[in-house]
Amino acid sequence: MVDFADYRPRLVDRHLGDLFAEFPAVMINGARATGKTTTARQHVSAVLSLDIPGVAASMRADPDAALRRAGRPLLLDEWQEAPEVLGAVKRAVDRDSRPGQFLLTGSVRAELSNEMWAGTGRIVRLSMYGITEREVLEVELTAWPSFLARLADAGDARSRGEDVDALFPLPAEVPDIDGYVALALRGAFPELAYRDRTPQGRQTWLSSYLDDLLTRDAATVQERKDPVRLRRYFETVCLHMAGMPTDLSLYQEAGVNAKTAASYDRLLESLYVVEQVPAWSNNRLKSLVQARKRYVVDPALAAAATRMTPDAVLRDVDMLGRIFDTFGLAQLRPEAALMFPKPQIRHLRTRAGRQEVDLVIELSAGRVVGLEFKAGAAPDARDARHLRWLANEIGTDFAAGAVVHSGSQVYELAERVWAIPMCALWG
Repeated sequence: MVDFADYRPRLVDRHLGDLFAEFPAVMINGARATGKTTTARQHVSAVLSLDIPGVAASMRADPDAALRRAGRPLLLDEWQEAPEVLGAVKRAVDRDSRPGQFLLTGSVRAELSNEMWAGTGRIVRLSMYGITEREVLEVELTAWPSFLARLADAGDARSRGEDVDALFPLPAEVPDIDGYVALALRGAFPELAYRDRTPQGRQTWLSSYLDDLLTRDAATVQERKDPVRLRRYFETVCLHMAGMPTDLSLYQEAGVNAKTAASYDRLLESLYVVEQVPAWSNNRLKSLVQARKRYVVDPALAAAATRMTPDAVLRDVDMLGRIFDTFGLAQLRPEAALMFPKPQIRHLRTRAGRQEVDLVIELSAGRVVGLEFKAGAAPDARDARHLRWLANEIGTDFAAGAVVHSGSQVYELAERVWAIPMCALWG
């Protein structure tokens, strides 16, 4: 049913089609304006847009009747505007479990309350994220293996005498650090990624998005919240994203107590704008911190919230590193969500702080790849020291590691550890 005539393909398309052919109801979750509705419309013949007040009112009044009147396959867009629809979908699926009946899209995490979530065992969920550079350039969206799969294979390829560089082709135009910052701050929303916006227009769009998100959208999750304090907390998270400040220092800087901060963390995660990456644990390594790292899902939102232009980011070494790291994870996250088995994305830091790996990603059968992000263009062996330490500690479980950088060359830094340009993530 997918018609790509006027549609820009997304990474999730094939997986969504496979799920919808197997299950009666599929929910696509993700931040607002990331293209969920456009993608979902390619797979249905009828749509109920619940962000239209009259449609939502009809659904709340009698959701079962509203579903009976609608055609199939049916898209229920922005389900959180009429959460009663979840119970109606459950009942409809209980009566008729044929696949391919309902697609639901939502910009708020489904399990907001036990009362609201009625989809266990009836609705399967699929995450959709902002647009990656691989999608913008339409690089082998269905066949080319993910960067993580290619990296995991690199160590074995070297032992087989194969050319590892072939696993990491670079695009015809390799960005420099200015180019990477421009890409990161362009935004991963279709409205920005697929349109030629002026810097002022882009900033205005992102600022409006944040205003709506932190006022109207936030109110659908938590009615009692101070939008000024919430914005200040989000700005503080942006300034420390991809890092590990102590909770106390973060709360003090934002001017909130621990209870309020925990509430705001849940809220921002529920709106899909902040993601917390858990600490990695392993029986062989004992002295590891358990704190999570906070990432803003789109570095352009972080720059807009903190009023940082590309030039300002390039002048601020600390923020440059955070933007580069966050942009890298934004490229990996959508691919990882579609891999099977799904990788576990973690970070690592010893309690003494002597060893730290930006991302430790656990693949199937306990195999691990490690990633370090360095905004410089020519990392050396010292930049790989934490990855070498991890490889020595976990032995054969260490598949490979990469120091992801802003240069233009792929080269080996240590056994099973390579320096790889950021643009190899999308090739």
